[in-house]
Amino acid sequence: MPTGVALRDPRRQLFDAAVRVLARDGVTGLTSRAVTTEADVAKGVLHRHFADFDAFLAELVLDCIAQVEAQAAALRDAAGTGTVADNLTGALINLLDPVMVSIVTLVIARDELRRRLRAAGTARFPLAGEGAAMIASYLAAERDRGRIDADADLDTLAGTLIGAAHLLFTERKESPPEAAAVRKVVTTVMAGAMRQP
Repeated sequence: MPTGVALRDPRRQLFDAAVRVLARDGVTGLTSRAVTTEADVAKGVLHRHFADFDAFLAELVLDCIAQVEAQAAALRDAAGTGTVADNLTGALINLLDPVMVSIVTLVIARDELRRRLRAAGTARFPLAGEGAAMIASYLAAERDRGRIDADADLDTLAGTLIGAAHLLFTERKESPPEAAAVRKVVTTVMAGAMRQP
């Protein structure tokens, strides 16, 4: 990029570039040089806005967590509409897109990144923890509407849904699983907790 050209939102430009690199090249391809090359900016731009690459990655994960929190609000608002299985299936497919799965892998692989995220107050297992909280919040809203048993263990159900769906998504490297496969996981996990209409 020529010097003297102002960037509108360099942080967003770098985050978007990182997402594209993750989608195309996976975790092993995500380097500071790959991000700045993809963003078509000088390498110094990243270091002008972030202390180091781990600081950049931490902010990227926090940005993704903010997106999960926005999804959580939309999912809670869907309580009482459609079917619980369809709502959960859609939420898990949105949550566990290939980039999010790559970011979870990235968090697992980088000790310093995990340390910084914990210092920022994320869940113990960033993104997966926020995803489980999103699902538990939705299940609570459905329980309040009488569509889930009053004595259902919502935290266990949410964690089981996230874990089982995450395995389903990570096993399919070439393409994400079909919606029917995700729905099967949902209906299996939720079978004992659903109230009959």
